[in-house]
Amino acid sequence: MTPGPRNLITDVPGLKVGNAEDARIKTGTTVLTADAPFLASVHVMGGAPGTRETDLLAPDKTVEDIDALVLSGGSAFGLDAAQGVVDGLRAQGCGFAVGPVTVPIVPAAILFDLINGGEKDRDTSPYAPLGRAALEAASEDFSLGSTGAGTGALTAMCKGGLGSASMVLPCGTTVGALVAVNALGAVTMPGDRHFWAAPFEQGSEFGGHGFGHETGYGFPQPSRRVAAMGLGTPEQANTTIAIVATDATLTKAGAQRMAVAAHDGMARAIVPAHTPHDGDLVFAVSTRARPAEQTDPALLGHVASLCLARAIARGVYEATPAPNDLLPTYQALNS
Repeated sequence: MTPGPRNLITDVPGLKVGNAEDARIKTGTTVLTADAPFLASVHVMGGAPGTRETDLLAPDKTVEDIDALVLSGGSAFGLDAAQGVVDGLRAQGCGFAVGPVTVPIVPAAILFDLINGGEKDRDTSPYAPLGRAALEAASEDFSLGSTGAGTGALTAMCKGGLGSASMVLPCGTTVGALVAVNALGAVTMPGDRHFWAAPFEQGSEFGGHGFGHETGYGFPQPSRRVAAMGLGTPEQANTTIAIVATDATLTKAGAQRMAVAAHDGMARAIVPAHTPHDGDLVFAVSTRARPAEQTDPALLGHVASLCLARAIARGVYEATPAPNDLLPTYQALNS
């Protein structure tokens, strides 16, 4: 198995990703859409999620196809980004047909980036315009790191970011992951150089530094993030939100199982993960371009987890510095 040509979730044919951000506020939005409506489901393992329209992604709910997914900063305010995407899709004539009207279906998840050094003195939410701008920017090629939903993201020890990765299975099926990393936990081992996800790295996609040789790790170090925020406690100021996707044909139940398996990638790349103070969530997408019988569901979930672990490390590795940052970037710590 090797990464796809872009090493992005858009190696799954038909998918597109767009980013929009506001550097002054230190926040942004990421939108995943496609050439045609696609099947999706979701699984939540964090204790503090923030979501919109995720109930309809359960296997027993009526609507199967959706038009876009939104990952956004902004905590509860960021859910407005989905409305901007809905407005943009409606203008394009996209959506679920109900008689003479169409209703775009756009589930969303948010992360907390309200205390990150950005200027938060605003009277109105910026997120609906950011959502529409991200939709209009959607392309097969997009940037990683401090962009889109990863613009203001932080981890325990350094800046977070937007990450992506892909893998092509021997049968030809493609799997990809997209993630905004804003975790309570650390993505690097003590010492800041080695990523927890290092055993799964492909080439030097996040520096090629390998895995640390020390053992006995497990208890978190004192968080630079908590100290920089001045919170004293983690509270609900975190969350890693992700999408895994494939061109294999899945049912909603099958997509949900892939989302469940993909959460292993978070646990491999973030220590600790899925805490009561994170809203950790994984959407799973199927474009249904390849026959279901060509792909082993167990392998599909496993590869989705590996792609997500790699995407998390890539998002942190690609983060770039900006004025008034609370934390250094990974590359600044290792320069």
